[in-house]
Amino acid sequence: MSADNDVAIDSLRPMTEIQIGQTREFIESLKEECETYWDMVEIGDVLSRDLCVTPELVILYADAVEDYTPWYEGWKMNTWRIDGESPFGGAIVPPMMMSHFVLSVQFDHTKPFAIGSVHTFHDTEILEPIPVGATVRIRTEAIDKFEKRGRRYVRHAVTVSDVDKGTLYLRETRDIMSM
Repeated sequence: MSADNDVAIDSLRPMTEIQIGQTREFIESLKEECETYWDMVEIGDVLSRDLCVTPELVILYADAVEDYTPWYEGWKMNTWRIDGESPFGGAIVPPMMMSHFVLSVQFDHTKPFAIGSVHTFHDTEILEPIPVGATVRIRTEAIDKFEKRGRRYVRHAVTVSDVDKGTLYLRETRDIMSM
């Protein structure tokens, strides 16, 4: 840069006050004592989150997993959107997309993150297709803790339901091995 007020076109934009605060909070949280997942979770712990399943979210997920089924929303060459059509009416959400978002609920982000957790078991039952645009509640409950071959596991029961209608879309049982 030749002058003091020249800005390089590839320079990073300054962080906002919110970003600065979030970064400082995260760095401070690293100083806290971390526990293993086994120690953090008690049987009966429930965590939930509401998620609006927007067309953009569906497009990003489907593109990431390379699932171009015409039943979902889509885009062509990143220039225009294609409305999905399915035998269930309009566009639907890819069946395993909600299973992916369970992770954003399963770990309580108010606690220091426990490193060393491995998903070892999933049993998913899809009951109804989720329409694109629905707002769903993802709920996970720790229902069991057990040891097997010297390893510790936490079992969770997961449900995904429509916030407005109460329709149960998905049930899942998953085990997490705590290291």
